[in-house]
Amino acid sequence: MTNLRVSLTPKCNLRCIYCHREGEEDPQEILSAEEIINVINTGVGFGIKSVKFTGGEPLLRRDVTEIIREVPTNIESSITTNGTLLADIAHELKDAGLSRVNISLDSLKPERYREITGSGLLEKTLDGVSAAIDAGLTPVKINMVLLKGINEDEVGDLMDYVRNNRDLILQVIELMEFNECSYHGDVDGLERDLDRNAKTIITRRMHHRKKYCMDGAEVEVVHPLHNTEFCAFCNRLRLTSDGFLKPCLLRNDNLVDIRGFRDEGLKDRFRLAVSRREPFFS
Repeated sequence: MTNLRVSLTPKCNLRCIYCHREGEEDPQEILSAEEIINVINTGVGFGIKSVKFTGGEPLLRRDVTEIIREVPTNIESSITTNGTLLADIAHELKDAGLSRVNISLDSLKPERYREITGSGLLEKTLDGVSAAIDAGLTPVKINMVLLKGINEDEVGDLMDYVRNNRDLILQVIELMEFNECSYHGDVDGLERDLDRNAKTIITRRMHHRKKYCMDGAEVEVVHPLHNTEFCAFCNRLRLTSDGFLKPCLLRNDNLVDIRGFRDEGLKDRFRLAVSRREPFFS
């Protein structure tokens, strides 16, 4: 286990049609900043090397910079955000020690963006991308969830958006179908096209997923469903916003409650969570 994903809040200012809420079910009272930092420090003691803050929308949490500032300096910290609130806080996040950001951007077309997110905040998101680059929160990964019949035709447009900019990487993500929906895009077909046309293909150590270099555009494909390699090489443990260690995104029957535990008790909770890990697809 080398990566800890920390959900700071279940709240969000968008209503994306595909949102899986980091696998949280009806979260109640959220953890305090002190409790979160205590969990992170315990994880670091077990060899955690990087922390990714998620939500909901993590920037809705007012003490987000306070939390980031308390992450040990030798640990990489990053954040996944919809970008709509990022422009005003990007430099503050960098000064607090944040390394980089992932920004959700499923469409460059205003009306389509509104259809996917339930909001008209595309320009705010694009401003957030620019602010992140300016603040040095790089490389900025642009997260595009591939949605059947909605944005499959925009992969090329998003590739053009990141092309010839070393600070931007396009990450095309397979839809995690937690809700009943029929938006699952053809990630296999996309990856075959990328494989045929890429000048260079790099297989990443984490999850053995591939990175395609396409005429100045860097594209990664996140393909977790029915993927035994993705699960076999998973290095993540999750902390829900309301205080549970979550060994697998796709399961909620093996959570470990950490609320009220400290020191050796919290270490035992980590050991229990890790003992419950097993590949979802095997």
